[in-house]
Amino acid sequence: MLIFATSDKGGTGRSVTCCNMAYRRALQGEQVAYLDFDFGSPTAGAIFDIPKAERGVDACGLHSFFTKHTEAQQLDTALHSDSDTLRDLPRISGAGRLVLLPGDKDGGEFAISADMPQRCAQLFLKLDREFDLVIVDLSSGRSYAVDLVLEATARPELAAMTSRWLVFHRWTKQHILAAHGLVFGAKGLLAAGERRGHERQKLNNSVRYVRTAVVDLGVDQESVTRASQGAWLRTYDQKLREQADKLRMGRARLAGAIPYDPMLQWSEQVIDDSDVRGLKVANPATVQAFEDLAAKLSDERFWEGL
Repeated sequence: MLIFATSDKGGTGRSVTCCNMAYRRALQGEQVAYLDFDFGSPTAGAIFDIPKAERGVDACGLHSFFTKHTEAQQLDTALHSDSDTLRDLPRISGAGRLVLLPGDKDGGEFAISADMPQRCAQLFLKLDREFDLVIVDLSSGRSYAVDLVLEATARPELAAMTSRWLVFHRWTKQHILAAHGLVFGAKGLLAAGERRGHERQKLNNSVRYVRTAVVDLGVDQESVTRASQGAWLRTYDQKLREQADKLRMGRARLAGAIPYDPMLQWSEQVIDDSDVRGLKVANPATVQAFEDLAAKLSDERFWEGL
C-alpha cells in the first residue's frame, strides 16, 4: 500500500507526524519504507535522528535516483539512527523494520523529465514487493513531487496497487482554506490527477485529512488562563469545524487530529511510550493520536467512497 502525504503550506507537522505514524506501523509488525520526496528540503533523516542523512545523504539519494539513474539508498533506522527508540525496534517482539529512503543533500526541486514517471512507478512496484507499507512524504504545495507521483500512479502497471492520500493542515482558518484549494482548486490535486489520467471521483475517494497542532480544551486546561479565553476558543473551534464541514473536510474525511504537544513542536522526533510514561515529557494524547492515525491507514470501511 502506498500512502502519499502532502500539505499546501509548510510548517504543518506533516513530516514529523508521518515519521511517528511509520514507527507505529513498524511496532505492529509491518515492514515500512519511508520515502523523502520533500525534494526542496529532504530532512526526514533529522526526525529519525540519522546523522548521515539529517539534510539528505551525500550520494545515491532519491534526487540521484531520478536525475542520475543511481540506485536509491536505503537506511535501516535501527542500524543508522542515534535514537534509542529506533535502535531498539529489532528487540521488540513482533516489530517490523522501518527503512528511510533519503533525498540528496542540497538536492533541491527538479523538473520532471520524460523517463521519471516510469522510474518512479518501478520504484513503487519494487518497494511494494519488499514492504507492507510505503509512505511517500511529498513537498508542500503544488510541487514537482506531487506531479511526479500523480503521473506515476496513473500508469497501468500501478493500477492494482492501493494508493491513499493524506492532506495535512494546521487547525486554523488559513490552513483549512489552503488545504481545500490544494485538493479542489482549479490547479489542485484532483484536477491535476484527472489531466494525467486518474478518474476524478476515485482519486477524491482516496483523499483524507489530518489536522495538526490542535488544542484540546478538554485536556489542555493549563493553556487557558482566563474564562473568557476558554469561551472564545470553544466558539472559534466550532467555527473551524463548520468551515471544514462546508469545504468537504469534516469528520467523515478526518483521518486524524494531532494535538498540540510542546515536545513534538520543539524536538520534532519519534515519540515512544517511555517519553509518556517514563520521562513524562510527551502527552499521552499525542501517542494515542499517532496510533489512531496509523490504524486508519488500513481501515477499509473508513476509506470507502463518500
